[in-house]
Amino acid sequence: MNYEMIKAAQSRLAGHARVTPLLSSPMLNDMAGRQIFVKAECLQHTGSFKYRGAYSAISALSDQDRTKGILAFSSGNHAQGIALAAKEHGINAVIIMPQDAPVIKINNTKSYGAEVVLYDRATQDRDAIGDQISQERGLNLIKPFDDPQVIAGQGTTGLEIASQAGEHSVSKASVLVCCGGGGLTSGIATALAQDAPDFTVHPVEPDGFDDVKRSLASGQHERNSALSGGICDAIITPTPGKLTLPLMLEHCPFGISVTETQVLRAMALAYERLKIVVEPGGAVALAAALFDQNAPLEDTVIAVASGGNVDPHIFAKALSTL
Repeated sequence: MNYEMIKAAQSRLAGHARVTPLLSSPMLNDMAGRQIFVKAECLQHTGSFKYRGAYSAISALSDQDRTKGILAFSSGNHAQGIALAAKEHGINAVIIMPQDAPVIKINNTKSYGAEVVLYDRATQDRDAIGDQISQERGLNLIKPFDDPQVIAGQGTTGLEIASQAGEHSVSKASVLVCCGGGGLTSGIATALAQDAPDFTVHPVEPDGFDDVKRSLASGQHERNSALSGGICDAIITPTPGKLTLPLMLEHCPFGISVTETQVLRAMALAYERLKIVVEPGGAVALAAALFDQNAPLEDTVIAVASGGNVDPHIFAKALSTL
């Protein structure tokens, strides 16, 4: 995966993906003691950046492969992105989802016309389930983050960040990215290395699920001991991707982790001050921008709000912190 693939993906996404805004609030700047911009990918189609990678990967297939249909596995946001992109291409999609995924994400995926297969992530292997279905039906598997065309699609977010930051006369910044397997982080980092070389990208994860942070520190794949739990379901993965970790090791000096209390507070402040709805996994970058005073970040921080598909009771819990 390289910069040229990201530019090609941007061309295929033109007229399909939204160019999401870069938002700011003087109150958030004062609270954090730094200038903060928020890249609102929660306003992307399906409520998540995942649509970019899904559309990129499907549109890159040959006509013959595309007609075979698509298989994907996801806790929800990749599922919705694949389901909508497949619908737009007029092809079938089968999505393997954990049965404890937020109900809103399962229902949304079904509403786009995809077939949903549920599994128990504590006792069943989603890869084995996917392999069996793929072999039985001859579907094209599009992985949630460890796919070159998916990473390229996510990287178009970085192209927009560079352009929009330039409109605000920002030439140097720390870019904080909500991180699960690393597709969005590595794609943005690859794009910015070319278009904004004085921007530094940092993955952000929830405490207890900081496999990328630990992997960057050790230089090799580290794993999470738990595969579920907590409120940040969208970015809980066992370990960084085989494709994404080398890219992050090349471009990202260190990772950051945040508490669930900080995440809930960031969700509430995003709603109060920016008027956007952000899910827990999509709010970890903003939480780090607002509350982490120890990480050596630039005076200007750009936080990616990566998704907004939150169950009402979790959102109500977040708003109760105001």
